[in-house]
Amino acid sequence: MRRVQRWLTIALPLAIVGAAGGAWWIADRLATPYGAFGDDGIFVEVPEGAALAAIGQRLAEAGVVPDATTFRLAAELEGAARRLQAGEYRFTGGESPREIVRRIAAGDVYTRLVTFPEGLTIRQLADAFEQAGLGPRAGFVEAAGDASLIAHLDPGATDLEGYLFPDTYPLPRRVTADEVVGAMVGGFERVFGPDLRAAAAARGLSVREVVTLAAIIEKETAAPDEHPLVSAVYHNRLRVGMPLQADPTVIYAMMQAGIWNGNIRRQDLQIDSPYNTYRYSGLPPGPIAAPGRASLVAALNPADVKYLYFVSRNDGTHVFATTLVEHNRNVARWQRGAGS
Repeated sequence: MRRVQRWLTIALPLAIVGAAGGAWWIADRLATPYGAFGDDGIFVEVPEGAALAAIGQRLAEAGVVPDATTFRLAAELEGAARRLQAGEYRFTGGESPREIVRRIAAGDVYTRLVTFPEGLTIRQLADAFEQAGLGPRAGFVEAAGDASLIAHLDPGATDLEGYLFPDTYPLPRRVTADEVVGAMVGGFERVFGPDLRAAAAARGLSVREVVTLAAIIEKETAAPDEHPLVSAVYHNRLRVGMPLQADPTVIYAMMQAGIWNGNIRRQDLQIDSPYNTYRYSGLPPGPIAAPGRASLVAALNPADVKYLYFVSRNDGTHVFATTLVEHNRNVARWQRGAGS
């Protein structure tokens, strides 16, 4: 009996020490950074609906975690076993298994920022798409021909010209043209939300008319404080039945005809196109580019001025006039070199 008691006196503390040591080893393993891949990092795809064990195996094979079992334990301790999100993840090393689990549970997928500037046509946006390495421009042009994406706002649209909102988008490495176009249409719908739609209705303007006017404003000036002034000029011209005579619409007509070479001449103002606002009164049939938020807002909020004319100062800004006499004087000064 004394031998048994003595054995228990020795064995139980050893078992407790052993269990504590094992628990410490596991905790340390789950919290210790693992893997190092340099600046380029390594990418691991977590498929939609993948099981916990399969995710752990992928990460272990890539060298992101020590083994699949360690990843499973980390996921269970984090309470994230059922919250891991699909997507492509980039790892550069120096993260513990528990940190890896937190990232995947948070959906911290790899994206890169791609900017689509304001004032570009579909074909120019397609060039930006291709230059960013996202895919061939033809695929973007084809995707941008799906007018059904905007039919609820513009039933008459034949493509998405004007409705691909210019912005900086976080995009995954592998993304389709359809997905990018869908994101850009979504960007437009967020910006042209209930407030702007209500303002358009209050002015008796359709969404298409607002975007068409906003696109012209976008192309006419890059100076933010001039957006409401340019808007006022065109609103005033529309009100009195005066042709818009907007050069950007002529350029768009020339681009459609395949004759745009970067210069606009006097004879080009006679091109027979519904987009030629020198020959045809009112707004052109549709947008000529992708307007940004400021231009969309300005199209619905023109300045309270009586201006009917403006001319470039050749520095990105313009000088405005109410009468033709005043405008001609401004043209003589700023465009013909008369005066200083």
